Amino acid sequence: MNNVLLEVKDLETSLKINNEWLATVENISFELSKGEVLGIVGESGCGKSILSKSIIKLLPEKISKLSSGEVIFDGKRIDTLNEKQLLDIRGNDIAMIFQEPMTALNPVFTIKNQLVESIKSHKKISKKEANNLAKDLLKKVGIARQDEILNSYPHQLSGGMRQRVMIAMAISCSPKLLIADEPTTALDVTIQAQILDLLKELQKETQMAIMMITHDLSVVAEFCDKVLVMYAGQIVEFGGIKEILHNPKHPYTQKLLSTIPKLKEGQKRLETIEGIVPSIQAFHVNKCRFANRCNKKLDICNNQSPKMHVCEDVIVRCDLYKNEYKEI
Repeated sequence: MNNVLLEVKDLETSLKINNEWLATVENISFELSKGEVLGIVGESGCGKSILSKSIIKLLPEKISKLSSGEVIFDGKRIDTLNEKQLLDIRGNDIAMIFQEPMTALNPVFTIKNQLVESIKSHKKISKKEANNLAKDLLKKVGIARQDEILNSYPHQLSGGMRQRVMIAMAISCSPKLLIADEPTTALDVTIQAQILDLLKELQKETQMAIMMITHDLSVVAEFCDKVLVMYAGQIVEFGGIKEILHNPKHPYTQKLLSTIPKLKEGQKRLETIEGIVPSIQAFHVNKCRFANRCNKKLDICNNQSPKMHVCEDVIVRCDLYKNEYKEI
């Protein structure tokens, strides 16, 4: 029995910048199984959100294109579908929670208008049934005063409450895959924990797969089964959460983990990753994109792009392992 829900093969997405098409994410390949939680991590500008929106073609057509690759969802190729066909998948089978709920919700309509409209656009039910389902969904995501919230406008709700509404909207059609694009970034720490607990509870209850996009490794450690580490538009490491957290292979992953404060070691100076992420224009130089910030680089790193290698249960893009592990 095939348990793979989402398969991405050699995906490349280009953006039009100064009238020139530049690949912003490339050589992206991974699988996500049914009911699995995948974390996608990396610094701002590494391509996490571009990747997630490329999967369901949410990027503006005038300035973006899928240059190559395939996206296969539940056994069906979806990157070749037209907009009308994609509308049947978005919301029904694949749902998305955005980073800032205030901009994702329409400020001039009540929560009821937006939630009921979302439900009716995907389900053939009456307005009364949609209203009742909207109340049930708000209750499911931990909102007590359903009638009051439904008649409120987005600006009248707290950030945590708005995000709960977005989650209710996302799960309204029982999707097989939920893409959460930094869903807790704009929230305070206490509310972040509540939202993550809610997502965990919903995932266990519905067995939907989740793609969690974040720059917070503590979120990944607590929530995910697998982790995909991105840098400058490429995957640099991919594998099980335990393997990568306890034995990271790529120098970038090692540096990311070293920046996390360790309470047991007392007041030590926090580690930082020196340098900056290269610009998109610099992505296409024939060298390792992390070389300028790496303290383990070899001579070869400045002369050619590294290949992917299978290192035990982890896939890593680094020539430190070229003589030790199989190239793929």
